[in-house]
Amino acid sequence: MTSQPTAASSGILERNGRFLLVLRRNPPSADMYAFPGGRAEPDETPAQTALREFEEETGIVARNPQLFATYDLQQHDTDGRLSSHFFLSVFQVEADADAVAVAADDAAALGWFTVEEIRRLPTPQSVLECAERLALRAE
Repeated sequence: MTSQPTAASSGILERNGRFLLVLRRNPPSADMYAFPGGRAEPDETPAQTALREFEEETGIVARNPQLFATYDLQQHDTDGRLSSHFFLSVFQVEADADAVAVAADDAAALGWFTVEEIRRLPTPQSVLECAERLALRAE
């Protein structure tokens, strides 16, 4: 695998101190909870990717993406070879308060979780870090 990262984006939707997370069905991060997101399609901006993936995985049409964080995510095999490499753009998004999330596409399940609950879930480190940073801002 080359070290050229694959572009990916995710969206953070927060309601009343709870964050919408999906249980990932496929790699990377299979069987882990994460913000809805995925790989960019050709000629798609990071913000467009975040909104498209958010809708595909939750059924919610999000809007007003604001870049919150970026991550250079690399996974290595046991022999040290690079097995996956993503450049992840994480956006805060907005949605109608009455929009109901339904697990779809790559999402096996979904739920609304507090930071305390997220700490006990299997999540990528980037998800916990973003949730904790946003919770501190709200205090």
